[in-house]
Amino acid sequence: MHTLPRFYCPIPLLAHTRVALPDAAAHHASRALRLREGDAIVLFNGDGTQFPAQLRFEQGRAMADLGQPQHTGTELPGRIGLVQGLPSGDKMDWIIEKAAELGVSDVFPISAERSIVQLSGGRLEKRQTHWQRIAESASEQSGRNRIMQVHPLQTLGAYLQQANDTLGYLCHPEGGRSLLQALATAASAGLEAKADLSAPPPAPLAFRLLIGPEGGWSPQELRKVQATGIETVTFGARILRTETAGLAMTAAAIATLGWL
Repeated sequence: MHTLPRFYCPIPLLAHTRVALPDAAAHHASRALRLREGDAIVLFNGDGTQFPAQLRFEQGRAMADLGQPQHTGTELPGRIGLVQGLPSGDKMDWIIEKAAELGVSDVFPISAERSIVQLSGGRLEKRQTHWQRIAESASEQSGRNRIMQVHPLQTLGAYLQQANDTLGYLCHPEGGRSLLQALATAASAGLEAKADLSAPPPAPLAFRLLIGPEGGWSPQELRKVQATGIETVTFGARILRTETAGLAMTAAAIATLGWL
């Protein structure tokens, strides 16, 4: 099946209008993909809709003639957030790209006590911009019409202070029940609430998965998590690398909840 080239354009998009492609999208269309006048493309700006369009070139500038908006069902029925301890090297690039493809709504990079890489200042600012661009590119490729948000890097303590009552699961070899058992309980509670016709409709299930860096969470960090009521769960008998754990848990959660 041939898929039309898709471009993220964070500008207002209206049916039957002509818009100029942002520089990054224009470069990708004309230089990388070598598209030509009249080629069919798709534009989206992150609001959940997409627009079929025809590529035009006006005085050397890439433009697009927009058609009718299309509403596609590519987002998950609920929200999964990935709270990821900052790994070494370029592993975070991989995690962000694949999380966006899987349908994760938010990634929260955490500067953990055992994180090998420590970022600050201009280096951190460049990395944050780089991560968000990866999320945008992954949305283009995977057919999503919303952009996964990559939040600013923060400590675990700072994250926990603003997480409030958000449902969360921390994977640990010494956890209690399995992640899948915990999710089954959460899903059952949602079904019971939905069956109560006298109550307002429940919000879609939303939860976050907490994944440590290569060395895992420190004892102090684990105590902070446990003090918040976030459940510590297990995920199989094997020890997974940090770049594998969150993605594997996300995929398993999606399958368990029937969000495919």
